[in-house]
Parts: sequence; structure tokens; C-alpha cells
Amino acid sequence: MSVVDLSKLPFQGNNLRSFLDEVCETHELDYAAYAGMNPIAGSVHGFVNYPDEWQKVYVDEGFQNRDPALIAASKSIAPVDWQRLRGEDTFNTIFRAAHDFGIADQGLTIPVRGPFGDVGLFSVTRKCSDAEWALLKKQIIGDLQNAAVHLHDTVVQSHALTQKLTHPALSEREVEILQWTAAGKTQQDVADILSISSRTVEVHLRSSRSKLGALTTSQAVGRAIGLGLIYPL
Repeated sequence: MSVVDLSKLPFQGNNLRSFLDEVCETHELDYAAYAGMNPIAGSVHGFVNYPDEWQKVYVDEGFQNRDPALIAASKSIAPVDWQRLRGEDTFNTIFRAAHDFGIADQGLTIPVRGPFGDVGLFSVTRKCSDAEWALLKKQIIGDLQNAAVHLHDTVVQSHALTQKLTHPALSEREVEILQWTAAGKTQQDVADILSISSRTVEVHLRSSRSKLGALTTSQAVGRAIGLGLIYPL
């Protein structure tokens, strides 16, 4: 699963990292992070104010694909307190590594549902006792939920992310096969025209259906036309 650092994309008003810093300063938190999941491209997009060294380790180790805080929150409508995850091996593995960078396992991840079926996940962390965390969380949870919605709305409304959500990255061959299919050619016709096997055509069609969120090839063709990826003939 690929990762897109939104804080480095050139869209208007992109002060996302500064917003995280402000949230942390206002609520006496150590770090904050936003991660969004693109259901079409199968990518994670986001930005954090964690130390650069930890960001590199996190991505290099592929933790974004198996972080139980992100997984649990992506399936929830309620905030996920990390305390409930401490018994999980993967959680402990991640935070043993994070401890070397001064990052504690006391935190919270707030899910936000977006208009394209996307999910935004806003996480914060603070090094403190369980009792201190319970008190702090009670005081700031409302503000954090508002911040989560603000972040997600800002990201989704940005031109950069909207393109990524609504324009799946089809390969040149996938586009070519969908275009011939839109012209009324059968799978075998397309194979003959492109001098490839019918099985290869099916593999590309299956990939196209997955990327476009379509159950059938005709649905994939219809969505590709609607997105301007291919043209009706």
C-alpha cells in the first residue's frame, strides 16, 4: 500500500502540518497525525508531526498497513483509545520501536467518514499515566473530534486529493482494453487486436474493475467513461 504525504502537495492553503502543531500546543499533546484511506487506489495519504526519523521507520517497516490503531478506527464510528490495543502483538511491536523516538503508547484515533467512501483517521498521543490521560481525554475529546472533521474536509476538498479519489490510476493497457470493450469488442476480439491472450485481457479487466470499484466489466466501462478515462464510441 503506497503512502502519499499530503503536507508536501501544492494545494492552496496547505498548512496541514502547522494545524497539527497548533492542536498539540493547545491541548498539551506530544504528537498528532492524520491518515486517510483511499478505497479506490488502495493508498494511505496523510501528514504527521512525528520526528522525521520515526516517519521513515514507520513507512519502511510497513507499519501503516498493520497498525492496529488505524485498522480498528477504520472499522469504527467511535474514537479508539489505544489502551484497548496494548495486548496486541503488532501494537506492542510498533510502540517498542516508537519508544526509541520518544513516542508513548498513550493515545487516541478518531475516525471520520468522507463523501467518496474514504475514511480519515486523526490520531494524537501524550506521554502520561493512565489516570492523567483519562482526565485529559475527557476535557479535549470534543475539540479533537472537531479538529478531525476539519482536517478531513480540508483534505477531501483539496484538488490534489479529489483527483486521487475520483480518478483511479489505470495503466495504459487497462485503459486500452476498456476502450476496446466500450467499442463493443468481446474479450477474445480485444485479445486478437492487441496480440495478447484472452487470459491476459481478463487479468487487466479484473484489475480495472477493482480500481474502479465495479462489480462487472460493463460497470467499469461506464465509470471509466464517466470519469473521462475512456470515451464512448
